[in-house]
Amino acid sequence: MIVSTFAAILAILYIQLSFRVIKLRKAKRISLGDGGDASLQAAIRAHANFIEYVPFSLIMLFLLEYQGLSSHFCYILGSMLVAGRFCHSYALVDNIMKLRALGMILTFLTILISAVMLLVTQVF
Repeated sequence: MIVSTFAAILAILYIQLSFRVIKLRKAKRISLGDGGDASLQAAIRAHANFIEYVPFSLIMLFLLEYQGLSSHFCYILGSMLVAGRFCHSYALVDNIMKLRALGMILTFLTILISAVMLLVTQVF
């Protein structure tokens, strides 16, 4: 399954984002919350934002693949999601707004295209 590959890649990115939060918590000696530290706040938000969008996106991609969407479209959508989440995660931590915007655009496009494709397959 194609979506399984993208889920595995995104899981590795998620673990990396988790370790970034853990590393900052240890370095700053902040076990709960963000202690008002801007770098920890950014890492926590990058981690949280990832988990807010990725599961839903993967479910939609899985449904498209399950319904028989051509493999090249599945690869394109999965690649857009991975690229979007990668860009957004690192841009948020490093405060690179253009890269952050690109990441969200790619993520939203993945969700929107998937939603439209799912609806079209139901209607036709």
